[in-house]
Amino acid sequence: AYVGVRGGYVIVTADDPECYSSQNEQDNRYYALLSGLPCLEPSNAQEAKDMTVSAIEISEKLELPVLLRTTTRVSHTRGPVIFGKLAEPNLKGSFVRDVKRQVMVPAHSRRQHSVLLRKFELAKEISENSPYNKIVHERKNGEYALISSSSAYNYTVEAANLLKLDAGILKLGMTHPLPERMIGKFLKKHSKVIVVEELEPYLETQIKAIAKDYAPNVEVYGKLGKPYFPREGEFSTQMVAAGMARIAGKKVPISFGRIEEKYAEVVKGLPARPPILCAGCPHRASFHVIRKIAGESAIYSTDIGCYALGIAPPLNVGDMLICMGASIGVAEGIGKVTSTHALAIIGDSTFFHAGIPGLINAVYNNHKIVVAVLDNLTTAMTGHQPHPGTGLTGMERSVEKVSIEKVAEGCGVNFVKVVNPFNIKEAEAVLKKALRFDGPSVIVFRAPCTLMVVKERRRKGAELLACRINEKCTGCMACIKVLGCPALIVEEEKVSINEALCNACGLCISICPYKAIECAKIR
Repeated sequence: AYVGVRGGYVIVTADDPECYSSQNEQDNRYYALLSGLPCLEPSNAQEAKDMTVSAIEISEKLELPVLLRTTTRVSHTRGPVIFGKLAEPNLKGSFVRDVKRQVMVPAHSRRQHSVLLRKFELAKEISENSPYNKIVHERKNGEYALISSSSAYNYTVEAANLLKLDAGILKLGMTHPLPERMIGKFLKKHSKVIVVEELEPYLETQIKAIAKDYAPNVEVYGKLGKPYFPREGEFSTQMVAAGMARIAGKKVPISFGRIEEKYAEVVKGLPARPPILCAGCPHRASFHVIRKIAGESAIYSTDIGCYALGIAPPLNVGDMLICMGASIGVAEGIGKVTSTHALAIIGDSTFFHAGIPGLINAVYNNHKIVVAVLDNLTTAMTGHQPHPGTGLTGMERSVEKVSIEKVAEGCGVNFVKVVNPFNIKEAEAVLKKALRFDGPSVIVFRAPCTLMVVKERRRKGAELLACRINEKCTGCMACIKVLGCPALIVEEEKVSINEALCNACGLCISICPYKAIECAKIR
């Protein structure tokens, strides 16, 4: 923020109320507050596009980064979007030497702090005139008013309509800096203001401060004091309506409880559908080897990626999961103070992103840990994006592959091995040696993501294979108990294989003690 930018710079920051796929529910609006940067919050697909364009324009005008804060619900929204004209991108730049602005020694930092504060005053005026901050429904002298932003705005409007609450509605799309004058004038017209926002009382805290100067007698309801809305979880129309009804002394006209009871009755017979590794996933083979050789007494520090699903039974590989790249450092700490084996489970893209400093620390302090790099040759969990080990850039330009094993050797690791996790015996033998090694060791379990393999087979028109159960099956359930593969199905106390899911990885063949599973061509 002190240095600023010379071209448009937009940072998309995605919050996750309800922790659908995150390890926390942090409210990233506070990054804007902390840094003195503008923040925009879309509530639908059209606004997401429009605000991105506006964010770039604001960034270029102020020479500051701009945060575009979305939530899971907004990010998953689908709807018609009207596009504007596309400008020709200027991909060539030139370096402007400005030591006082760009070299952050104390003398320059003090000056740039003043520059940032002046830019922030300009940002306030932009917010006051922003089309994204607007009074959606105005009442000149109404009792109630509603202020909301982001996805919570949609629930707010629905809840107000449901309760037939005739209230003024202020929608905030640029939430930092807030349009103080606009909010102040809006507050003066009402005696009771309900602030609806997901996660922290970010808006409510600032609106109460504004009310002190503009409308000291107005009552502000939200999360602070007597909480009418929670500070955790994702909101819904039901939740918002319940809170607003308590404030306004109204009754919710719909029995959501009866709807939930009916829903529970309908779904109670359905099987659970937890997240699970795909059929044929090489990580399942890696986890089988790791669990079999390292055993239950070992402590497994895992990381962010598909392999985080290894924490679930029957694989049960994962005792600690903090944040991306933490697995190696956590394993080092555990291994330092315990007498048991400590293993770090980390993926290929996570290794490149944040695993290397931890590995260097393991070498420097000679930590006796095993780092298992589960290399499926892609960033699978988020959609098969490339990484330095794939040989492709984000723009699909072919480049030199960065070798994980060579990086590990370059960091000073003396025990580095690469194995195919589906070659069970070799992988087991290598892991046994790694566990005995006096110092940090790295094993790269390398096999491509099965989704990529199947896609490539189909592209080439190659034979598609699947495993099948033969007459030797005794129903011992060893394959079910050990692997938990979704292609394995129990029917009438016997195991069968769903050929539509099976990718013929062959792992179940190696597990079956009766040789009752074989591979066959299906199409």
